Amino acid sequence: MPYMLDRNRLHDLLERERQTYETRLPRSRAAYDGAGSLLGRVPMTWMNKSAGRFPAYLDEARGARVRDIDGFEYVDFCLGDTGAMAGHSPEPVMRAVRDRLGFTAMLPSEDAERVGAELTRRFKVGLWSFSLTATDANRWAIRLARQITGRPKILVFNFCYHGSVDETVVTLGPGGVTLPRPGNVGPPVDPALTTRVVEFNDLDALDRALSHGDVACVLMEPALTNIGIVLPDPGFLPAVRELTRRHGTLLINDETHTFSAGPGGCTRAWDLEPDIVTIGKSIAGGVPIGAYGVTREVADRILAEKDADLVDVGGVGGTLAGNALSIAAARATLEEVLTDDAFAYMTTLAARFTDGVAKAIEGLPWSVTQLGARTEYRFGVPRNGGESAAAGDDELDDYFHLYLHNRGVLMTPFHNMALMCPSTTTEDVDLHTALFTSAVRELTG
Repeated sequence: MPYMLDRNRLHDLLERERQTYETRLPRSRAAYDGAGSLLGRVPMTWMNKSAGRFPAYLDEARGARVRDIDGFEYVDFCLGDTGAMAGHSPEPVMRAVRDRLGFTAMLPSEDAERVGAELTRRFKVGLWSFSLTATDANRWAIRLARQITGRPKILVFNFCYHGSVDETVVTLGPGGVTLPRPGNVGPPVDPALTTRVVEFNDLDALDRALSHGDVACVLMEPALTNIGIVLPDPGFLPAVRELTRRHGTLLINDETHTFSAGPGGCTRAWDLEPDIVTIGKSIAGGVPIGAYGVTREVADRILAEKDADLVDVGGVGGTLAGNALSIAAARATLEEVLTDDAFAYMTTLAARFTDGVAKAIEGLPWSVTQLGARTEYRFGVPRNGGESAAAGDDELDDYFHLYLHNRGVLMTPFHNMALMCPSTTTEDVDLHTALFTSAVRELTG
């Protein structure tokens, strides 16, 4: 007989956890209620994504630990949704920031060449440029792809996530039409004018979409993340590369989240051959940064476009992009913190985490998926973005988030993602396993 979730039991447990949360965090509640000058009462509106009706407020964060202003300490598996993959306040990065005099002088620093060379070693594309976010890296990579191909559209996969790039906040409608993703705030144009969208792991649909000859680039994560982790079918990624080449379309790997797969993300771990790689947040130890790298062939095409203004107001670049502080932090992070050895350790811990969850949900129609140092449980067994979206369950998310939060463990508020950092311990992982197992047992009886 198929498993049937007892919704009444879930509602009762969720309300219990919400009341516990509110009782434990009076100072955070007061800070939230007293924030009268902020839109939505928070510095950025996504901070309202809280299972407890208001967010806990930060006091300090170090290593794999976060402390809130009510004095509670947490094992942090959220890690800034990968922004703190290096751990919070890693000493090499703190030292680099302290030593860097002159943050934004609009002059290049020698550190940039070291960072570019290290990114080349890891991701195999040879020439790099910097931004402040992965969103900007993706936005600028798209503009460059359109410029050198002379094509107007891009292609993404259903329920992808590439930051707030206008062309990517889309979903797949009936008959393969491109629609604004539900909740898309003020889309500037009908996204069907800019974007084609197909399901992940659907090669036939990809071939049909590219056959129109109007797609400048496929922008993709090698594995979907922000909608659970959806891994590629065997042979899917090599086939994507073959199809894009056949149709004259550039391939962009967005490794911002899939960097968890290893020191060079999925690109290195799976021996992929993109034309462009984009990445952000995690490579500078928590200091804002983004970057995009291109092959030498693509670089030659970019630099041959003499009418494209790459120096002033052509739409690529920003005053703080490539600033000396971000670059110094990136050098310290890549050379001293997120090393090859660190990734090996983090991936081993993620496997232990994944095994613990798998045992706890045995017999349930749920799944847990690992991608290097990152792992996530989902209330279904999805093969593409549409299926993963359909498997979402906000009440279950809130229940598990609050159950763990009230007992000292933080998960990513947007989904059930856990990330390991160099400071995470086996004891941290085992604490989650024990708490998650208890939460499952209370729910399922």
